[in-house]
Amino acid sequence: MRRAQQSPASSPEGDPLNSKKQRAGEAGSLVCVGVGITLGSHLTPLARSWIGSADVVFVAVSDAIVERWLEEMRPNVRSLQPLYAEGKPRQRTYREMVQAILEEVRAGRKVCVAFYGHPGVFAWTPHRAIAVARKEGYFARMEPGISAEDCLYADLGIDPGKFGCQHYDASQLLYWKRRIDPSAYLILWQAGMIGNGIQGMRSGGEAACRTLLAERLARDYPPDHKVIVYRAATLPIHAPRIETITLRRLATARIEAPDTLVLPPARRAIPDERTLRRLVKIARPRA
Repeated sequence: MRRAQQSPASSPEGDPLNSKKQRAGEAGSLVCVGVGITLGSHLTPLARSWIGSADVVFVAVSDAIVERWLEEMRPNVRSLQPLYAEGKPRQRTYREMVQAILEEVRAGRKVCVAFYGHPGVFAWTPHRAIAVARKEGYFARMEPGISAEDCLYADLGIDPGKFGCQHYDASQLLYWKRRIDPSAYLILWQAGMIGNGIQGMRSGGEAACRTLLAERLARDYPPDHKVIVYRAATLPIHAPRIETITLRRLATARIEAPDTLVLPPARRAIPDERTLRRLVKIARPRA
């Protein structure tokens, strides 16, 4: 029976991936970390330690600047970006990433994979790689990172606990019959990539897809309702994109792949009087 993996602070010689004898030889292991959103500002000390002590470091980020920054920290970083190709199904690329990662784990190496933002948010590859590695008996874990959602709350001054928050992938809002609560915030991710999961989606169809999204939102919001187009800053010298439009302008607005849509509450929440009365009775039982 294998011992639990030690943290960097407690493992011998400060190595967070201190190897242990497993199976017939040195056991491989896998840690997926997040580098955060803003370059150089969001990487946690623990994530940095995992990166520094691994035998193999893969990187899956969309910005070459981030790759170069990681290379300064750890030479010979292996980029997973070349696995993408024009016209190649994304799911095929993701499966190839998992295979590349697990080949190194199975070879007995300590593997760390650095993902943009939080490794578990809008990322199929790390969840799948960790699940397979654990099923095969290897140590595997995910180290959280600062996500675009964290930046959004800070930049827009939103407290998700005040009115409540609903989060959807913008495409999924169209794929499925979702029930929106207009008394809470609505946050739509990947708003510039609507319909990308539809096989054969033509290039340039984004505007038509946004028209469908605007029609869907019009069922719950008035045409003049405020929509915030948000994008977190990826460099410390940049400012986040915070642009306010109305719902009626959504179909023609400039919405790009990294952009998120935020719809503030459109009405007050309706009290559940019956449940409130029952709660009062519980709080104030009769003598």
